Amino acid sequence: MVKNSKTQLLTNILLFLFVAIFLALSGRFIYIQATGSVQGVDLKEWAARQRTNQYELPANRGVIYDRNGMELAKDIATYNLYAIVDESYSPNPEKRLNHVADVDITASSLAPILGGEERDIRNTLETGIDNDKFQVEFGRIGRQLTQEQKNAIDDLELPGIHFIEQPKRYYPNGIFASQVIGFAQDNDESTITGLTGIEALLNDHLTGQNGSVSFQRDSYNMRLLDANEVMVEEEDGNHVHLTIDQKIQTFLEDALTQVMEQYEPERITATVIDPKTGEILAMSNRPSYDPNDLGEVENWFNDVVSTPIEPGSTMKAFTIAAAIEEGIYQPEATYQSGRFMIDQISRPVSDYNRSWGEITFAEGFQRSSNVAMSKLVWDKMGPSTFRDYLTAFHFDRPTGIDLPREQQGTILYNFPIEQITSSFGQGTTVTPIQLLKAATSIANQGKMMKPYVISHITDASTGEVVEQKEPEVAGTPISEDTAKQVLEALESVVTSDVGTGRRYALTDYRAGGKTGTAQISNPEGGYLTGHQNYIFSFLGMAPIDDPELMMYITVQQPNIEEDEAGSAPVSFIFRHVMESSLHYLNIKPDKDPEEQVLTYRFPDVIGKSVVQVKEELTEAGLRVEVIGDGDAIANANVIKDDIITTTRRVLLVTDQPTMPDVTNWSLRNVLEFADLVQLDIEVFGSGFATFQSVDEGSVIEENSYLVVEFAPPNQKTEEFNEETDSDQNGETTEAEEDLEESVD
Repeated sequence: MVKNSKTQLLTNILLFLFVAIFLALSGRFIYIQATGSVQGVDLKEWAARQRTNQYELPANRGVIYDRNGMELAKDIATYNLYAIVDESYSPNPEKRLNHVADVDITASSLAPILGGEERDIRNTLETGIDNDKFQVEFGRIGRQLTQEQKNAIDDLELPGIHFIEQPKRYYPNGIFASQVIGFAQDNDESTITGLTGIEALLNDHLTGQNGSVSFQRDSYNMRLLDANEVMVEEEDGNHVHLTIDQKIQTFLEDALTQVMEQYEPERITATVIDPKTGEILAMSNRPSYDPNDLGEVENWFNDVVSTPIEPGSTMKAFTIAAAIEEGIYQPEATYQSGRFMIDQISRPVSDYNRSWGEITFAEGFQRSSNVAMSKLVWDKMGPSTFRDYLTAFHFDRPTGIDLPREQQGTILYNFPIEQITSSFGQGTTVTPIQLLKAATSIANQGKMMKPYVISHITDASTGEVVEQKEPEVAGTPISEDTAKQVLEALESVVTSDVGTGRRYALTDYRAGGKTGTAQISNPEGGYLTGHQNYIFSFLGMAPIDDPELMMYITVQQPNIEEDEAGSAPVSFIFRHVMESSLHYLNIKPDKDPEEQVLTYRFPDVIGKSVVQVKEELTEAGLRVEVIGDGDAIANANVIKDDIITTTRRVLLVTDQPTMPDVTNWSLRNVLEFADLVQLDIEVFGSGFATFQSVDEGSVIEENSYLVVEFAPPNQKTEEFNEETDSDQNGETTEAEEDLEESVD
């Protein structure tokens, strides 16, 4: 009886527990059925999500165009590869395979297209299968595949291989204006975001609004017949149209690339602007980068707008503009050049050449005399008046150009020495874009134009203009008559026999401008010393009567020879870009035929008659030096099909070479001669040859020893003077002199 009682008790307890659990579960089921939610989760919505596929429709980022509608930055489709390795994804494997069934075939087929190792692809697939993964990805080699790669893989019809389309920012011209256009890339949300340049500045305009599409599917991820599809269309970003001209920009990029390869400077900036409107037609820097393949980027910044420098003697254009406007500039008045000293400074301001004597102010400007500018500011105009003009030219403020990270220079004007040196661009700093803005007043009848890069913004769908930029006059620091006189002075710098800008003469157009050679601050104090430790620059414009284009170029610390002027790389950029751009814009040449510097394609002269070739070359205007008494030409310093100017000195070595008289030859020509006849040469000094150890007419034997002494040219024979500005305390260094004898 006791046993039966205990059994009955246990049975009742178990029955009670069962009933309680049953009632609890039933109650829970009834509650869930009644409310349709579990722990706050709506089961209907959860079920809908489980049986609904939803894909994002990415919006295209707006295109960046040049002024003529050429694409400079756009989105292109790339593809990320993945493979489904779960067998359950193939419910009817006999009819259709939806997963990777044959790992070996898949790996061997993908490897050559992806550029990866077959074993690595196989390992990825096998690891996914062994770990019961539904799908696997292939790392770096499977991301951002091109359309060509996707098509090649699609043609293989491999089961289980799929793609996710992803946009990528693409720059069709590579390094082209990269620090202006900028750079954009994917962020953590797979949205392309602008990081630098126009891409960053106008990111809100360029970024579109993504859309989406959703539909219902079965458990095998197959679309239902009644899929209840919902689509929200994407909205592409706005298009940005720049003032940049792709053709002119290409001229500029090519020239900068050549200078980088030949001279290896630390930095280059170059800008082409329409001075009548302020539109930037081309702008570039070196070092730069290719936004399609970044590698190690040396310089993200656009130095034209972000890096102030001492402008050097290019500032003298604004000094005489102020003097003319004030009515105190008398170009034919004379002054004593060489040194300028006042009681308020401890050391005199000096010209780079102290042997000019008494010269006119016009000649002083052409020679880039620091003393001339100092006298104009201190003795005639007054420092306070000149300071007002520095403000009028907006050297004390940013230009407001529509590019990010603009900086402004600093006007040092607290002490007399600073007030004097500012007149020739020492101490005070400006950015290249500040100087260009100020110079538009000279080229544009006194009206100073605000520079800009963005022409207009359009809606991607309708083409409607969302924003439009127009030329804006920023001020009138000088009058139209003053601007005309300054243009004439700038032309004389290029055309005068004593001008520092003779190297910058164009073939078909009259050009004007101002050279500059600014010293570089030494972190340890003072300025760097040495032949190449300068920023060589040129502010130039053409055609000079009514400038259509203006350029400002700076080349910092180029690798130049001791006898080579710093203007060599700068002038190459100016001539190449300005001449080509003016012709491209169909600007009519304004030079008389007899004024034009002609070019000549050098013929094949080796083995030809000396008499015949000399006659032909002389008729073409070339300066010909025949070396030796032979009848046939054995060698020359110019090779076949080289394009040279008719000012070039051509050395023709005959089959019986003898020593020529090299007096007054440049170091370049002497070295060319020694190389042609294989002489062992030693040189002393710089400038032009004054002494040779081997007598004229002596028979030249291979590896003979030759000594040649050089001396700087005197005032009458001086060619292409290149100024070296005085330092902040008024001290000057030796003159930079261009001893090249041609402009090619």
